[in-house]
Amino acid sequence: MDTESVRLFVLAADKLNISAAGRELGMAPAVASAKLAKLEKTLGADLLRRSTRKVALSLEGAEFLPYAREILAQESAAHAALGRGNVTATGILRFTAPSTFAQLYIAPILPEFLALHPGIHLDLRLTDMEFDLIQGSFDLALRYSELADSSLKGRKLADDTRVLCASPGYLKQHGTPTHPDDLATHQLIAFKDLSPTQLIGRDGQAGQFNPRLAGCRLIVDDGLSQKIATLAGAGISMNALWSVHRELADGSLVRVLPDYKADDQTALWLVYPKSNVLTVKVRIFIDFLLEKFGSVPAWSEAG
Repeated sequence: MDTESVRLFVLAADKLNISAAGRELGMAPAVASAKLAKLEKTLGADLLRRSTRKVALSLEGAEFLPYAREILAQESAAHAALGRGNVTATGILRFTAPSTFAQLYIAPILPEFLALHPGIHLDLRLTDMEFDLIQGSFDLALRYSELADSSLKGRKLADDTRVLCASPGYLKQHGTPTHPDDLATHQLIAFKDLSPTQLIGRDGQAGQFNPRLAGCRLIVDDGLSQKIATLAGAGISMNALWSVHRELADGSLVRVLPDYKADDQTALWLVYPKSNVLTVKVRIFIDFLLEKFGSVPAWSEAG
């Protein structure tokens, strides 16, 4: 298979413009169209839907796209292994991360990364909804969970300690719990699926944060909205320490049951599909994030 044609297809899929993709590779529009047609004939499938007004991916093209990216990554890795070719970090890096963490910690450092690596273009999807990395053609994702998916590999970025907190106003009006059992009489803010969270105390005593068994009148699917509602006095919520450590420090939020935290193994992970070659651009971005957050992130010093 002609890798130049594959590269042209990937560019055309990203730009949804065959002529623009061809120009980036130094091809005339007619040459680019002919090369794509030849690739489609080789594969026996129409990869792009063409009309006089626009270009769109076909179903077959969408299925082939992640494999096309992998072909190019393998070619780059092969050249690098032999000490040949352009191993400078270039190209589009598709990265997905939870919106709240990205707003607080990723977005502010992106200008520095882009200045250091002018050949890299970032395509970001920042949302609390998890994308399928392979189907979405993502190079890398940030997730806070246990790394249970056997199809993924990853690097741990930091611990993800989760704590209970509320506003001073809420606690003044409703009282302060002194034991996990007291939560049953409080207004709890639940995240998404109302699933209970086991708690562990410093002395090993167990407890539970269970919105289903308490006065849960507010369910959210966005971490930042949950924090804002907690600051406004809507109830007690469980938040990642990285999300609330500044508010805990300035007193606008208060730790509830400060001797307890979530009893699980969640962490912040940078993950990528096992099948993918770790390309230069991905490795550089991972190293950049690891360097920025360090072994002890700022939020670890709180609480």
